[in-house]
Amino acid sequence: MKRFSRWLTGGPRDAADPAARRGLLLTTVLASAGLGANGLSSACYGPEKAFLALGDHPELGPILALAAVATLAVLALAYTQIIELFPSGGGNYKIVSQLLGPRMGMIAGAALLVDYMLTIAVSLASGTDALFSLFPSGAQAHKLAVEAGLILLLITLNIRGVSAAIRFLLPIIIGFLLSHAILIVYGIASSTHSVSAAAAHTATGAYRLSQAIGWPLVAAFLLRAYSLGGSSFTGIEAIANNVNLLAWPRYRRGKTTLMTVALTLGFIAGGILLLYTLTGVRPVHGQTLNAVAFGAIIGRLPVGPFARGSILLIVLALEGAILFVAANSILIFAPSLLSTMATDSWLPHGFSHLSSGLVRKNAVLFVGGCALTILVATRGELGLLVVLYSINVFLSLALAKASLCRYWWTRRAQVRAWPLRVAVAGAGFAIAATILLVTLTQKFSAGGWATLCVTLLVIAGCMVVRRQYDWVEDRRREMDASFALPAHEFVSACTRESISGHQVAVLLVTEHWGPAVHTFLWIQRLFPEQFRAVVLVGVVKVQADALGTPEAIWRRQECLDASLHQLEAYCSKAGLGVTRTVGNGTDTIVELERLILATVASFPGCVCFANRLILPASRRFGEWLHNQTALGLQRRLHLEGIPLIILPISLR
Repeated sequence: MKRFSRWLTGGPRDAADPAARRGLLLTTVLASAGLGANGLSSACYGPEKAFLALGDHPELGPILALAAVATLAVLALAYTQIIELFPSGGGNYKIVSQLLGPRMGMIAGAALLVDYMLTIAVSLASGTDALFSLFPSGAQAHKLAVEAGLILLLITLNIRGVSAAIRFLLPIIIGFLLSHAILIVYGIASSTHSVSAAAAHTATGAYRLSQAIGWPLVAAFLLRAYSLGGSSFTGIEAIANNVNLLAWPRYRRGKTTLMTVALTLGFIAGGILLLYTLTGVRPVHGQTLNAVAFGAIIGRLPVGPFARGSILLIVLALEGAILFVAANSILIFAPSLLSTMATDSWLPHGFSHLSSGLVRKNAVLFVGGCALTILVATRGELGLLVVLYSINVFLSLALAKASLCRYWWTRRAQVRAWPLRVAVAGAGFAIAATILLVTLTQKFSAGGWATLCVTLLVIAGCMVVRRQYDWVEDRRREMDASFALPAHEFVSACTRESISGHQVAVLLVTEHWGPAVHTFLWIQRLFPEQFRAVVLVGVVKVQADALGTPEAIWRRQECLDASLHQLEAYCSKAGLGVTRTVGNGTDTIVELERLILATVASFPGCVCFANRLILPASRRFGEWLHNQTALGLQRRLHLEGIPLIILPISLR
């Protein structure tokens, strides 16, 4: 089972090894494929929603095509500003947190988090529907099982690592891009004689409609169709949000990746909207507009019926597969968002922990599990959620662009090009706010209220978690201050040989020395004159913020060293010999177990001690956020026949 698990999830990686960290980072090609897949997949359904909203005026499709290209260009320029200001990643959440305040940043992060859950479910359901449309209707009974299996496969791939998952799916992305680009170019080229006629027909149709209802209502009509197709513009934010996943140099690579994905999506989405008009597509029951349009274009090819059917089958299969890849892209960058919010204590800290393979395993399992729950609860019939899932993206996007406007406005004296930067950010804000408001008003009674309620629940949960962590952190700092010794009382640790043969106590130490000193004093009181030496055991916790750079590891090492110096001084004042053993790892419990087993082998008969926080009755519900290390370690050591005594620390 261990060998199978090692094969399934990949072997362990050394967090301190630069080569191991580089192996998890993405080149421009992999980043364009992996992080851009969510945006590219929106071409499978976003243009269709916009075109169908035109109703009896399909001749206005080219206007929406031009608007889509212009919108993606503006959003890409605005996101390059985010990459410029925050090359370490974080995107909407980080920029809103720093420029509009932590609480507004939390709202942006919570909105994105809900959107990510829905996007995975929508992508898998839509992709599976597209694939199952190629099979007899009796196969629909197995659709939910296939969706569940696909989610489990994606979770497994991403537990192995980001780049491994993308390399596995890269051929699908390349096939999707090539097939759609060829069909769009061929469709337009084979309709050259009707392009000018279509342009004239568009102008005539817009003029006739204005004569009937007036130009203001024409603009409102086009704005509604444009907004309902707003899902075409989602996904490119993943690159700005996850620059930290890119290989160095991140700023240049991030801008290149962002512009590549934006231009590609603009070409495909705009090209598909133009093809709808040129081919004169009309809705066909059981088929997407893409299938109808591509079928008409493939029908012009000078090949036989079997070849035409095979080509259409491949194109539709690639459309279904790209939606599967889009769901995978969410599992790439959603854990990054959870990790960042967990580091800021808006979410449980476990989401920032890395597995032995340097993967955010807890976050991957959580995001995938939530998506699976949504699919099971809805039995894969998401209906209007295909539109509603984009609501939260544009809420987060509007907040990010508003923060950019504020940033450049407050620095107009230092930045010469501030008018242009404010104009780009302001245009992005106007686009996001418009799509958000139109989508909400159009879909609120049809289920948009449910999306907002879930988002509000997530926001409330984040506030409760943050308040709990802040309260406990304040108590720990108070204990650190009350037990702090001056630096001149620090002593050097003894060698292991000098305390050999003594009765030894093994004490777990963290970056906060106050609780450990409290535990040490309890040991002195409960077991007077029993121990003549102490072994201090500590682990430098390697979390997700250590990926790409060892600076975070060094900072935690310094904090742990300061804590160990305090404990060594207390042991020396008590006349006890003291030594330390320190490790680093992504799984604190596993690393502590390894260190303690080695210590027990060196000092047979030693007794291990840890502490557990006891919270007041009014905060007892929050204990699940703490104490997991001590309790998990106690269970593992007991299985090895090693006792671990956990002493309580009451916080008030």
